[in-house]
Amino acid sequence: MTPVGLSFTMATLLALAAGREVLVGHAIRRRSEESRRADARWARAALALNLPERLRRSGLEARLPLPALLLGKLAGACLGAILALGAAPAAPGRIGIAVALGLPAAGFFVPDALLEREARRRRRRLVAALPDALDLLAVSVASGRGPGEGLAQLARAGEGPLAEEMRIAVAELSCGSSLSAALAALRTRVPGSEIATLVASIERSRRFGSPLAEQLRRQAGALRRDSRRQVEERAARAAPKIQLVVALILVPSVMLMIAAGLIANAGTLLAAF
Repeated sequence: MTPVGLSFTMATLLALAAGREVLVGHAIRRRSEESRRADARWARAALALNLPERLRRSGLEARLPLPALLLGKLAGACLGAILALGAAPAAPGRIGIAVALGLPAAGFFVPDALLEREARRRRRRLVAALPDALDLLAVSVASGRGPGEGLAQLARAGEGPLAEEMRIAVAELSCGSSLSAALAALRTRVPGSEIATLVASIERSRRFGSPLAEQLRRQAGALRRDSRRQVEERAARAAPKIQLVVALILVPSVMLMIAAGLIANAGTLLAAF
């Protein structure tokens, strides 16, 4: 092959390789743009349904991505629609319309109900761990440490939702946020009077110099009394339920056993008559 032919062949191969790279790059950019648009649509839908806040309060944001939650809601709506196809024709009158509309809506909102239940459980665990954390923070403050160091100690030593929230607050402090801003963010993330009282005690101590350790001990004692009272109330509510179970299930079953014994021995019992 002459040098001219060799040069022409090499130029042709290089042109083909360059064209391939251009086409591949265009396809990658197109897929990336489509992926970004799809992510934007997922994000808008999630924000419209307030799903990020629900996930944050339930503590599942690290394990349950938003697209999976949205797909779960759509799957629940589809399952409700399938059930409605079978249940609506069997319902009498206008109830069929309510069933046809209600079952898909119920399936769509079932994941929200599950997230709310998990958020309530997480909050109960957080409040249950708060008295011991307050005692530990009171000891830390009484030894001369600042509230920020006490929060860092709680974040390192604890486990569960309370320690997770404390770790977020400590991370904000380490990033340069002020203690007031970190405590305000903590109060926003964990609604309720328990954390609000803790934040108010720390702020009052910082501004006016009131003894923080004694305030924390009083709050821990009040939380334990509230927890004890709630346990007593649940026990009091459980007694009528137990009586209802005994009256509706145990007593009839015992009566059936007695009746079965009488019927089985009816011939012997009636032989004397």
